[in-house]
Amino acid sequence: MSRRIVFVTGGAGFIGSNIAARFAEDRDLDVVVCDRLREADTGKWRNIAKHPIGDFVAPEAMFDWLETRWRDIELVVHMAAVSSTTEPDADKIVHANFTLSRDLYRWCADHQRRLVYASSAATYGAGEHGFDDDNDFEALARLRPLNTYGWSKALFDLFAARQAARDYAPPQWVGLKFFNVYGPNEAHKGAMRSVASQIWPKVRDGQSVQLFKSYRADVPDGGQRRDFVYVRDAADVARWLFDNPDVSGVFNLGSGQARSFAEMAGQVFQAAGRPPEIDYAPMPSEIRDKYQYFTEAPMARLRAAGYAAPLTSLEDGIADYVGRYLSQPDPYR
Repeated sequence: MSRRIVFVTGGAGFIGSNIAARFAEDRDLDVVVCDRLREADTGKWRNIAKHPIGDFVAPEAMFDWLETRWRDIELVVHMAAVSSTTEPDADKIVHANFTLSRDLYRWCADHQRRLVYASSAATYGAGEHGFDDDNDFEALARLRPLNTYGWSKALFDLFAARQAARDYAPPQWVGLKFFNVYGPNEAHKGAMRSVASQIWPKVRDGQSVQLFKSYRADVPDGGQRRDFVYVRDAADVARWLFDNPDVSGVFNLGSGQARSFAEMAGQVFQAAGRPPEIDYAPMPSEIRDKYQYFTEAPMARLRAAGYAAPLTSLEDGIADYVGRYLSQPDPYR
């Protein structure tokens, strides 16, 4: 019997496990996860423990597995990446975020399998050219990321757009420029997890929390603004793309509204039934000149492509995250 497979790289990670969970709701699909789980006690296996997984593939065996099962694969969702913006090994970042992505794109194009991959708002750098998800090659080439991570993601967006313009592409290819994603299954990310996740233990325990000071005169402490997007929306968009195979290109994925870190922290306090207690600490010197003070995702292109579902507000997202996950004995989705 033929199987309908959704193959998710990084499928035990934060965004990947939420996408895997969303597809696993459909019993007509087999979700295959490709990832490394690391330590048994603190590793990522808990992120996928609540959902039926059709198979589990080690990254080094990925292309062999794909060659064996390619006829059954309906969609490759490529979420695997080195996502730390402070990772010092540039070769490691480029290999994981560009070289592997390039090879997977070519595999999907050669086998005519659909591909959805993770891009990032880090491609926009300081935002001097705005945050419009213009797929024009010249517009993509103008972007100036602030770190190696953002550059590696921008490099692959350029590669995919150029290959598609040359009529060498999977039947569907979509890059999702994730803005600041937060939600369940991010605990393993350590210092790279969302502010909501990082401050929750102190909020829960009745303590004050710390945010970064601002180093711009026009931005108050805690007033640095980002587009915070609930991970549930990321999973819903991935499922919508599965159901709409004619949609291709690079698209923003945010809430469409920039909010301050102080507002996010305030919502965590509110969900805990406490008044905000926020102190401000110096920003590490190594990131001060690479820090994004503002991001906001124009969502018009995804809407024009047909995505009509509402995007989760910060208030609703934090209330759901705290109430259903962070405050529970089992915080995993």
